[in-house]
Amino acid sequence: MQILRRADKNDDGKLSFEEFKAYFADGLLSGEELHTLFHTIDTHNTNNLDTEELCEYFSQHLGEYENVLSALEDLNLSILKAMGKTKKDYQEASNLEQFVTRFLLKETLNQLQSLQNSLECAMETTEEQTRQERRGPAKPEVLSIQWPGKRSGRRVHRHNSFSPNSPQFPGPGLSEEDNQWMAQINRLQKLIDRLEKKDLKLEPLEEEVTAGNTKSHILLVQRQMSVIAEDVAAFQVALKRYADGAASQRGCLRISIQKLSNEPRYMIYEFWEDSSVWNSHLQTNYSKTFQRSNVDFLETPELTSTMLVPASWWTLNNN
Repeated sequence: MQILRRADKNDDGKLSFEEFKAYFADGLLSGEELHTLFHTIDTHNTNNLDTEELCEYFSQHLGEYENVLSALEDLNLSILKAMGKTKKDYQEASNLEQFVTRFLLKETLNQLQSLQNSLECAMETTEEQTRQERRGPAKPEVLSIQWPGKRSGRRVHRHNSFSPNSPQFPGPGLSEEDNQWMAQINRLQKLIDRLEKKDLKLEPLEEEVTAGNTKSHILLVQRQMSVIAEDVAAFQVALKRYADGAASQRGCLRISIQKLSNEPRYMIYEFWEDSSVWNSHLQTNYSKTFQRSNVDFLETPELTSTMLVPASWWTLNNN
C-alpha cells in the first residue's frame, strides 16, 4: 500500500502503465519489457494495478527480503513509538535524562545510517555490474572534468574502476594508504557516472599529504529530481527558497543547481563541511518544507547520493 501511494500520482487508488513506468523504471528494463511486466502483474486484466496484484507478484520474489522488509516494518513502528514517548517526556526531563535521550537518538541515527550505507554500496555494485555488462570492453580516452563555474586544467584517463571486492583490489605493490585513495577515487567516479550518464573512469591522481590538524574531507551531496511538467514553475519557486536557505547555513560551502535542457529534471550539488552539518540542515524548517512540497511536484522519488571528497580538491578549485 505504501508503494502504491508513492507511485499513484493522481490518487485514484490504482496504477496506470504510465504511473507504473515512472515509478519502477530504473534503466535496466526497456519500455517494451516494462509493458510486458505490467500486463504480467495485471492478472485482473483491467489495464491498472491494485495492491492485491502487486503483492501477489512481488511476494513470489521476496526471498530473504521478506524478513528484511518485515523487520523494517517492526523497526518503523518501534521508532515511531519511541519518538512519541520522547516528544511527550523530553521537555520535562532532567538534564541527565535529556543527555541520555540525545545519546540514544544519536546512536539510533548512526545505526540507521550504517544500514543505509550498506544498501547504497549494494545498489552501486549492481549498477556497476549492469553498466559493465552493457558496454563491454572500451578503449581508453582522455577526458576533461570541470566543476561548474570553475576552470580546471586536470585531465584524467578512463580505465576500469576498482572496488573492494574486485580481484585487483588491493593491487600488487599498493600500500594501505594507496588502497584508501583508490577507494575515494572510485566513489567519485561512480557519482560522476550517475551525474553525467556517461561511463567516466578515473584513475588515481598523485596522493596528497595533509597536515594532521587540517580538515581532510568535505561532504558532497548530489540530488536528482524529476519534476511533473505542469508543476515546474511552482517547483522552481520552492527550489529557490530551499537554495537560499541552504546557502545561508553555516557549514554550507556551495550549492549549485542545473536543469537538463530537454526534460524537467534538476540536479542539485551541495558541498558541506561534514555530515553532521548536513544532517542538521535536513532538520531545518526550510528543508522539511521543501521535502513536503516535493511529494506533489516530483514525477518519481528523489535520488540522493552522498560521498566524502578530499578538502584539498575544494581548496584547489577555489584558488
